[in-house]
Amino acid sequence: MAVWHERDDFWETMASKIFTGLHWETAPVEVDNMLALLRLPEGARILDLCCGPGRHSLELARRGFRVTGVDRTTFYLDRAREQATVEELNIEFVQDDMRNFCRPGAYDAVLNMYSSFGYFERPDEDRQVLNTINASLKAGGRLLMDMRGKEVLATIFQERDWHENNGVLFLEERKISGDWDYIQNRWIMIDGDSKAEFEFPLRIYSGAELSRLLGECGFRSVQLYGDLPPKPYDQNANRLVVLAVK
Repeated sequence: MAVWHERDDFWETMASKIFTGLHWETAPVEVDNMLALLRLPEGARILDLCCGPGRHSLELARRGFRVTGVDRTTFYLDRAREQATVEELNIEFVQDDMRNFCRPGAYDAVLNMYSSFGYFERPDEDRQVLNTINASLKAGGRLLMDMRGKEVLATIFQERDWHENNGVLFLEERKISGDWDYIQNRWIMIDGDSKAEFEFPLRIYSGAELSRLLGECGFRSVQLYGDLPPKPYDQNANRLVVLAVK
């Protein structure tokens, strides 16, 4: 069986959980906050790596940026292309693996948002992702990442919880493993008589670990923030937001 991040049934089945109506509604504000940090020139070229169904790609294109959205899931890319066509937005959507996609010196900025990092079994695969991102950036180009850091997870960790969305019940179980290298997730969706269940690990990083890795991959400046809009990455942080400059 394919590893979890290469399973189309996972991404399609859980789409309504991963990308709720609220996620779409808040996309413009999220883009406002991203752009305030990135400080890009008008019409800059942006790579939205792991773009999903295009929440941020679409909003960036509406504002005149030249956007490439990359994802490995056909289902999401089809949705993104359909909406771009409806709005007559000129966005390039590419199906590819984030470990492999690389266009040397092509982009002013790369986005890797919403916990889209740490999918892979081996640490060197995460390093490969960052190396290809670095190669795709112009000199002085910026990478913006967003995830849950170890420090944040330690503060908010819950072993189990559940919620309901439009009559569909979602249950989640979590376990820290590998001496805080991974968070092991188990998601269950119950929709009437239908039940779907998936298990997947995510490699997790502390702020210091990710900063060090980015430096080893050629980024000359790394700043950490605790949320968007930016606030300190301290005991009150909600997210681990990273701004790295090539």
